[in-house]
Amino acid sequence: MADDSDFLSRLISFGLSEKEAQLYFHLLNYGPKPVSLFAKSFKTYREDIHRTLTSLIDKGMVNPSFESPTVYAAVELKIALDSAIKKHETELREMEIREQELEQFSKQQRFQPSDEFPTFKIIKSLKELIGLVKSTLATIDKEWVTVSPAVFFLVASLYTIETQKRLQTGEER
Repeated sequence: MADDSDFLSRLISFGLSEKEAQLYFHLLNYGPKPVSLFAKSFKTYREDIHRTLTSLIDKGMVNPSFESPTVYAAVELKIALDSAIKKHETELREMEIREQELEQFSKQQRFQPSDEFPTFKIIKSLKELIGLVKSTLATIDKEWVTVSPAVFFLVASLYTIETQKRLQTGEER
């Protein structure tokens, strides 16, 4: 049972909703089924199953049959994940185009600088902290001093930040 929940959590972290992950997993385990059997298995309404299946079809993870009643089948996992990755790559390219367009628009505008207004950022996770430190290190071209709790340096060493800095500067141990 732990393997099932691990698989489901990985599907969710891959970008599926909980319902989508459960339905796709069910299809992988038990094979093609019509909506009515899904509704019974999940003890929910057919409309809810239809919405979830439509979303999975849009993501390239499920295929409907041409027969009546329609039977839905899971696409092979590798193909489904590749399809999801390609969709995200397309979305990323579109976002990069929008970013360039917005940068062009911003050059034409006269936005008010906010440098004079003090702000702060709440760091909510270790991953966010590591990302912030890495981006800060990448922009620093001179020495810098920081005052931080000792645990920060312990965590940073676990993520090889200091090692990466040494590699960038050519410094040896």
